[in-house]
Amino acid sequence: MTLPQLNIYRHDRGRPALITLAGEIDPATAPQVHAALERCLRDGITTIDVDLTTVDRCDSSGLRVFLDASRHAAETHASLRLHYPSPQTARLLANMGSDLLLS
Repeated sequence: MTLPQLNIYRHDRGRPALITLAGEIDPATAPQVHAALERCLRDGITTIDVDLTTVDRCDSSGLRVFLDASRHAAETHASLRLHYPSPQTARLLANMGSDLLLS
């Protein structure tokens, strides 16, 4: 059995940062996403843009990470925005009432 793979790229642009994810977000990889987003907030990033163009699949564990990070960002006067989700991910966000995270 092959473990899911996720690549995470971060590009800081001053106080905003662009996080590009490539692969699958599931219970095995969600902690990596969580750590990357929390690191942005610890580093003082005020706007986190997450590019989901090359995310093949995102399940509820990924959604949970995005919701938690969004709440934590709001507490620190920062924001988290998701860009270019797959149709499956966009449906998941809409079904959970979390499509406000989409830019």
